[in-house]
Amino acid sequence: MTAALENRVFVVLAFLALCILGVWRGAELEIDAFPDTSTVQVQVNTTAPSLNAAEIEQQIALPIEVALSGLPGLIESRSVSKFGFGQVVAVFSDDTSIYDARQFISERLNSVELTEGIDRPQLGPISTGLGEVLHYVVRSD
Repeated sequence: MTAALENRVFVVLAFLALCILGVWRGAELEIDAFPDTSTVQVQVNTTAPSLNAAEIEQQIALPIEVALSGLPGLIESRSVSKFGFGQVVAVFSDDTSIYDARQFISERLNSVELTEGIDRPQLGPISTGLGEVLHYVVRSD
């Protein structure tokens, strides 16, 4: 405490230097209006118009989840089964590229064997959880 009082000029100059450095570094920050904090997710969608939710879970979602298990960077997989539609969402670690994750899943989906009459699983579009929340409306007169 006494050293700061004895060297007041140095303390004030150091304070001003840190303020200038902070303003300079702050001006270089990339600012995003809606920062994307969601995880890396890949959706696998399958349609089977004649199956109910329980059959979708047993015949589609379970084999896909088993095939995806053990992928590099995979944190979790979860599924949604509805009448005629099954979706498996694979969540990867943040350091996994979305393109790598999609490639891993595409390779594993080739080994999945589904019963006759069920369409091949398709990858969903590249999107984030944020895309599900924010919708814009552009109107003009």
